[in-house]
Formats: sequence, structure tokens, C-alpha cells
Amino acid sequence: VALDRLAPQTWCVLGNCFSLQREFETAIKFFNRAVQVDPSFTYAYTLAGHEHVSNEDFDKATAYFRSALRYDDRHYNAWYGLGTIYLKQEKYQLAEYHFRRALAINLRNSVLQCYLGMALLSRGACDEAIAALHRAIDMDPSNPLARLRKAVALSQLQRNEEALGELLALQQLAPRESTVLVQMGKVQKKLGRHHEALASFNHALDLDPKSGNVIKAHIDKLQMVDVGEDDSML
Repeated sequence: VALDRLAPQTWCVLGNCFSLQREFETAIKFFNRAVQVDPSFTYAYTLAGHEHVSNEDFDKATAYFRSALRYDDRHYNAWYGLGTIYLKQEKYQLAEYHFRRALAINLRNSVLQCYLGMALLSRGACDEAIAALHRAIDMDPSNPLARLRKAVALSQLQRNEEALGELLALQQLAPRESTVLVQMGKVQKKLGRHHEALASFNHALDLDPKSGNVIKAHIDKLQMVDVGEDDSML
């Protein structure tokens, strides 16, 4: 640090180290030090913004992302950061706008396409969401979040065979992810495959006993013919 104390990158590296150790205050201190060394170093503002998002301090996070954009309005990571805040706040049209701004700068980004799809899905634009999520998967076939959200969107449109196909592909990527199995069970129930749905729910229960009450509620619904499954996660 003594040799590179005037390089903002040094302070960002140290901040990232403490962020990985979940030492929030120390990480923020180092990111702020990077800004003091070079006030135009946009990456430091963005890192601090994401750190505040993880701590659910959205006002401070917003201020950091906007500071980054004041220095560089093509810093797509700051547009993305603002979009994630609005998505968490359920301000879906604002989230969509900011993800589109980020994509205008970095179109071939699977994560950005995925989050655009999530914003569209949250405001009920299922067809547009599926298109965005399909692009995300094309760019990165191993993107698990995109496949999961695409399956949810397909299920909402009653395209349950397609949804199940996405979930089976996703299970190959994340075989121990209980959320995938729960979603699979819900789709299998919609398709009338109750034995398969029960197997999926029981497997999810084995992998995630802490979610037992929620998963058992889905199992109980299998016995109730007139009770449908919602398409929300878990």
C-alpha cells in the first residue's frame, strides 16, 4: 500500500478484499479513500454503491451510482446498479429504463439482459421478458438465473412444457438448488404429473429442510385438485 498509495486501484483492491470478508464499514472506507485519491475514478463509486446495496442502504447507494455517472455517463455498471435498486423497490418501469440504458452501452452482456427480463417479468410483460431472457441464455448458456426466470415467465403464459424443459436444463447446471426443484414441482402439477411433482418437492425438502414449511405447503396442495399454484418463487 505504501508504494501505491496514490493509485485508486490499490484502495479498491483492498476494499474488495474486506467486502468478500463481509466487513462492510472497512470496505467502504477503502472505496472512499480511492475516491479521495482520484475523484474521477468511477469504478470506486460503483463499488461503494454495490456495497451499500448489499447492506440495503439504497439512498447512499443511489448517491454513489449517480456520482459515477456524473464523471462518466457511459459507465454501464452504475446504470445497472441503479436498476437493481429500483427492482428491489418494486419500481419496475424505472428499473427497466436503467437496465436499457446499461444495455445501450454494453449490449452483449448476459447479466444485463437477464435483469432487463426480470424487470419486464415483474411488471407483467411476459413475452418481452422471455425474449430478453432468451438473449441472456444465448449469450451465456450457463446463466442459471436467466433460465429460472424464463421458466417462470413461460409458466405464467401456460407454456408449461417449455417451462419444464428450461427447468430440466437448469437442473443439470444446479442439481442441488432447491428453488429449481420447487419450481419444477409446480410446473409438473400444472401438467397433471402429480407423482413427478411430489418427487420434485420431496427432493427439494431433502436439500433445503429450512424451507420445510413452504415446501410442505406445496405438497399439501397436490391433494387439492381445485387449488392452483402461483408462479412466484418458492
